[in-house]
Amino acid sequence: MFRLPALVLLSLAIAFGGGAWSASWMLGATSGFGAIKLGSWTAYPELQTAKADPFAKAHRAGDGRILLGRAEGLVFTARADAAGAPLSGRCSYEVSGSTPPTRFWTLRVADAAGHPIEAAPRFPASLNSWTTLRRTDGSFSIRIGATPAPGNWIRLDTQGKISFVLTLVDTPTAGSVSMVELDMPEISLIGCADA
Repeated sequence: MFRLPALVLLSLAIAFGGGAWSASWMLGATSGFGAIKLGSWTAYPELQTAKADPFAKAHRAGDGRILLGRAEGLVFTARADAAGAPLSGRCSYEVSGSTPPTRFWTLRVADAAGHPIEAAPRFPASLNSWTTLRRTDGSFSIRIGATPAPGNWIRLDTQGKISFVLTLVDTPTAGSVSMVELDMPEISLIGCADA
C-alpha cells in the first residue's frame, strides 16, 4: 500500500538531489563557455555581457562580484606557468614581457577560489602599470615569491594552489576580434621552497 508512494518519493529525491548536485558541480567547474586562452592566461570576454551563456550568468550571480563590462576592460587569470605546471604558493615566479595596449592594468595573486591573497603589512601584494618599473622597450619583469627581489616584486608565501590575476582596464583589446594574436606576459618558474 505504501510501496508506490515510497518509490515515487525516492525517485523524486534522487532526481532533485542529483540535479542540484550536478548543477552545483558544473558551476564550480567552469566560469562559462567562450574562454580565450593566450599562453598561460585565460579570459572570458563575454562574461559580463548580454551574450553570456547561462552557466556564466549563474556563476556570476553566485560569486556576487561586480565584473568589468566588455567596454570597460578584461580580466585574465593564470593557473599554470609557461611549462604547464600548476602555480604554487611555495614557489617563486617571474612574470615578464608586456601587456596588450591598455590605459591601466593591475597584477595580483589570488588563491584557488579567486580571492586575493593579502601580504603582510608593508609588503606589496599587487602591482599596477603606474608603479611598475619598465625597461626602455616598455617591457617589465616582476618577481613573485617569498624572498624580496630588487625592482618589481610581489610577496607570495602561502600554501596550496594559487593564480595570478591580470586586469586590463579601458583597453581596446576587449572589443578586438583578433585577441588570439595578443602578446601576454610569460610566467617562468624560478624555484620552490620545498624542492
